[in-house]
Amino acid sequence: MFKKILIANRGEIACRVIKTARAMGIATVAVYSDADARAPFVQMADEAVHIGPAPASESYLIADKIIAACKQTGAEAVHPGYGFLSERTSFAEALAAEGIEFIGPPVKAIAAMGDKIESKKLAKEAGVNVVPGFVGEIEDTEHAVRISNEIGYPVMMKASAGGGGKGMRLAYNETDVREGFEATKREGLNSFGDDRVFIEKFIENPRHIEIQILGDKHGNILYLNERECSIQRRHQKVVEEAPSPFVTPEMRKAMGEQCVALARAVGYYSAGTVELIVSGADKTGQSFYFLEMNTRLQVEHPVTECITGIDLVEQMIRVAAGQELKMTQDDVRIDGWAIENRVYAEDPYRGFLPSTGRLIRYDPPVPGWKGGIRGVEEEVNGVVGGIRVDDGVMEGGEVSMFYDPMIAKLVTWAPTRDAAADLQIKALDAFEIEGLGHNIDFVSAIMQHPRFRSGELTTGFIAEEYPDGFEGAPAGRQLRVRLAAMGAFIAAAYADRARRVDGQLGHRLDPPGKWSVKIDGEFHDAELSGDTIRVDGEPVDLAMEYTPGQRTISALFDTDEEGEGGEELIVQVKPVPAGFEFTTRGAKHKLRVLPTRMAKLDRFMIEKIPPDMSKYLVCPMPGLLVSLNVAEGDEVQPGQPLAVIEAMKMENILRAEKAGKVAKVNAKAGDSLAVDAIILELE
Repeated sequence: MFKKILIANRGEIACRVIKTARAMGIATVAVYSDADARAPFVQMADEAVHIGPAPASESYLIADKIIAACKQTGAEAVHPGYGFLSERTSFAEALAAEGIEFIGPPVKAIAAMGDKIESKKLAKEAGVNVVPGFVGEIEDTEHAVRISNEIGYPVMMKASAGGGGKGMRLAYNETDVREGFEATKREGLNSFGDDRVFIEKFIENPRHIEIQILGDKHGNILYLNERECSIQRRHQKVVEEAPSPFVTPEMRKAMGEQCVALARAVGYYSAGTVELIVSGADKTGQSFYFLEMNTRLQVEHPVTECITGIDLVEQMIRVAAGQELKMTQDDVRIDGWAIENRVYAEDPYRGFLPSTGRLIRYDPPVPGWKGGIRGVEEEVNGVVGGIRVDDGVMEGGEVSMFYDPMIAKLVTWAPTRDAAADLQIKALDAFEIEGLGHNIDFVSAIMQHPRFRSGELTTGFIAEEYPDGFEGAPAGRQLRVRLAAMGAFIAAAYADRARRVDGQLGHRLDPPGKWSVKIDGEFHDAELSGDTIRVDGEPVDLAMEYTPGQRTISALFDTDEEGEGGEELIVQVKPVPAGFEFTTRGAKHKLRVLPTRMAKLDRFMIEKIPPDMSKYLVCPMPGLLVSLNVAEGDEVQPGQPLAVIEAMKMENILRAEKAGKVAKVNAKAGDSLAVDAIILELE
């Protein structure tokens, strides 16, 4: 076994590898850029080597610097994580030339499967179903248009070396191809150093199913069941689960055996994933197509670990050291259900725009993952499960514009799918993040969505269920009444504290007992009398404690006579003028809480109308202005592309919201813009 390994990556996956290596008694070396000098993974490793400036192209993507760090520290092997150099054949070859072990598959397999064009050719030769498309190099935009017309719309344009949702464009017509082909090439070049693109038929209403493969150098290859990864946004996975609610035992066996055969054809060993696209309309599950093979560890590997009990990172290290797998296919089981939500630095309330900045507050529901496949034991609705947080950030740290926007992965395990989803909701309610936009409310809303609960998923789930964007999960009357009761209770606590402060209200003044609570535009009358709380005249069974200033509170509703049991509601509280902002169950709720006598007058106050900003093109995120498509004096129409902003390695097209004439341009291509910077103004 190795004595020391180097992790050629950053963030949460670097922390993940370090924790397993530490448990195995293996010393670790981290490499870091200027932007990551104070990152948790640098502090966790036994040694750390600086490798360059913040841009990945000047640090994490330079193989020579990684190899130099290995020589400097005496690392015997390199774990590449995912992304960066993990699927670069030249990197694996360079390590081999220096006598350094690559903790991953053989070069032949990376070359065959890592190239999306060549992998489709090989899969077709091996008798694997492949999606209809053009397998070859595309010369230019006109060539791409001709190919797309021949295949038939819709088509998907993909960077050959792509992954992680980057370098992908869906085209429904010729215009989409002309607009998106060059952008796809640029994203492929910027993210992977390869601008080749291929085009294939887009399977409508598809499910994205992937099979986890694990093999050793002795010819043993297993499939570790499947993962359902259909809930995606812009082709980037948001929610993953294992097993899939769609896959039957017969489908699992057919898919798994075919994927093992494909892996065997290229002499595969280590961990890898074969991604399949399955028509959601085909209830037999026989119409599955090879999509691609990722010759590395996947972001969503924890859900497979939770249901199988197998530490995939440990197995990768053991395989690289030449050890034989200690398990057979018959040993692979499915125990319970696991769900992973990716917590991204993006604001769903602003069209999921990337959000960078400092984590003023970062407090996950359980301590960062310390080993133990299923994390920390937790109970919800009488069912015991586990909560695991894989992260690589800390409070006070910064989410940089140079890297992926993922903050953490929240993983829950439980005996059933519903219990795992319930545990996600509870954990998300308790997950505190301040300082930048994040998608916690959004993934909580998905966990509660009837369609998610039914298991009727496709890759179009988000576009279909949130066509007009996200405004928070809907709240029923019961939840609003409970929040109104909590709002009155907390307001009374603040009033009680105020009367105890000398010179404010006076010691003899009791806090009001009657409150008016306006929540989501609806008024509720709340009355506190002794230990009794009534909302709209009906008693509310509430058990909670609160101290002014407390950020997260846990309340119990409808407990038994002994005060046990009941339904728990976790709420994050933020005081605002004349009330509070409550965050819970996938939404932010503004509560205006006033003593009843004051509320009667408050209803006559005139609301302030926000200024009209529709004539401005505003930069929705910090980023680079790649191109500006109009000039002063140009006439524009609704939907017309005006500018392209690049942020977190993704290009975003900004379009005109209404017709008009460009009156003033304030920026030029190549400028780095701050959020809300005005790019241009219409007359």
